[in-house]
Amino acid sequence: EDRLIVKDSNGAVLADGDSVTVIKDLKIKGSSSVVKVGTKIKNIRLIESSDDHNIDCKVPGIGALKVTPKYVKKA
Repeated sequence: EDRLIVKDSNGAVLADGDSVTVIKDLKIKGSSSVVKVGTKIKNIRLIESSDDHNIDCKVPGIGALKVTPKYVKKA
């Protein structure tokens, strides 16, 4: 069985249910909202993705998003 291995910006392996912190301001496509640096995201879910957005999560104040792992670090 091939398990999806997703690593954060520091190379730490992420798992379902982990909490992560955003390390860079993220502009959201199609919206004027921005996910600010330092935002904590709890209870992430790892997903297969063709465009490298392997983290499915709910961002406080914004809602459901898919995030690229290179912009987060394990909290």
